[in-house]
This record gives sequence, C-alpha cells and structure tokens, in this order.
Amino acid sequence: MIKVDRDIVVLANPEIAQIPNWVIALVADGGIAAALSTAAGLLLAISSAISHDIVKGIIAKDIDGKTELMAGRIAMAGAIVVAGDLGLHPPGFVGQVVALAFGLVASSIFPALMMGIFAKHVNNTGAVCGMLAGLGSTLVYIFWFKGWFFIPGTAMAADNASNWLFGIAPGSFGAIGALLNFAVALSVSSVTAPPPEHIQHLVEDVRVPMGSRGQWGINTQY
Repeated sequence: MIKVDRDIVVLANPEIAQIPNWVIALVADGGIAAALSTAAGLLLAISSAISHDIVKGIIAKDIDGKTELMAGRIAMAGAIVVAGDLGLHPPGFVGQVVALAFGLVASSIFPALMMGIFAKHVNNTGAVCGMLAGLGSTLVYIFWFKGWFFIPGTAMAADNASNWLFGIAPGSFGAIGALLNFAVALSVSSVTAPPPEHIQHLVEDVRVPMGSRGQWGINTQY
C-alpha cells in the first residue's frame, strides 16, 4: 500500500524539480518565518484577549500588571497545548484545516463586525448571544464529524456526504453559523434594551468618511 500525502508532495516539490539546496533553504526559511510570525501574532492576540478582556475586564478587575501578565502567559501556554494537539491530530490536510479555521471566524467574528458597522440597534447582549450561537453550532457540527479535538474514535458520525446536514461539509458550515449569528443577534437585540444613544450615534458616525462632515448634507452633530 502506497499513500501519497499531499502536504509532503508540496514540501518535496523543490527537490523533485532539482532546485539547488541553497534555494530550497531560502524557500524553507520563508515558510518557517511566515509560520512563526503568524503564530506569534495569534498567540499574542489570544493571551491579550483572555488576560486583559476577560480576567482583568470581567473576573478580577483589581489585579495589577504583573498578575495580568502571568494570566496572559498561562493563556498562551494553553493555546500552544491546544494547537499542538490539533497538529498531532489534524482534521485533514492544510487546506481543510484553514477552511475550518475561517469557518469558525465567519460564524463568530464576521457577523459581529458587520452589525457593529451597519446595525446600530444591535446591543452587546445580542452580539454576544449571536457569537455564541454561531460559534457553538459550527463547533458542534465540526466535532460531530471530526471528533472531539480531532482525536480518532471520538466522532459521532462518519465524515461523508451521506451524513452531512443538507450536504454541507464541516469545513463549509461557517456560512450557516454566520446566518445563525445574525438571526440570534438581531432577535435578542429586538427584545432587550437598545444600546445607549451615544453608541448608536457612534455607529452612524463610523460610516461617515473623514473630512465629509457638513458636506453633502451630512449632519453628524448630536
């Protein structure tokens, strides 16, 4: 039995083409640098979000900078462990993993950003509920076919078209999660208190180009 791994084929292309070793080294250095820079930025964003926005902003508002830094380091270590587990048990080749990642982003962050610009009546409760609904539904759908943290043997159903909901692959379910996000956020915002008036004006002001105040009949005074 011969198995052709698509990732290995891509990595072996320079050697197959008989490119000089020093050129292969430069190409490999570029790939490693790109991976490290992307990973460093993502880890910094994860640790900052957990330590500053959650720990200091919600859980323990009186902590000092040293404790907040330690919380960020712990969060970064946890993110590395999760990423390492995903690397050991990938749900597919690189393209599929990227599709899953962008599906999660599309189901959680994208609707919140769009409504934050164009829907001034969406409040924080609606936005949070929408993100939880979109992200949760997408994660459940992915784990249902890929397994919990992609550990072999933990999937609830075989990953094939006959089991998919309406024929939607796990890597493409982010669009459905985004629609659920929009629906839940708008529904919850309609039955809860509206955002403060200055926030609604801020949302309107975001769409006004810089330097256009007072021109073309645009009135941004409030």
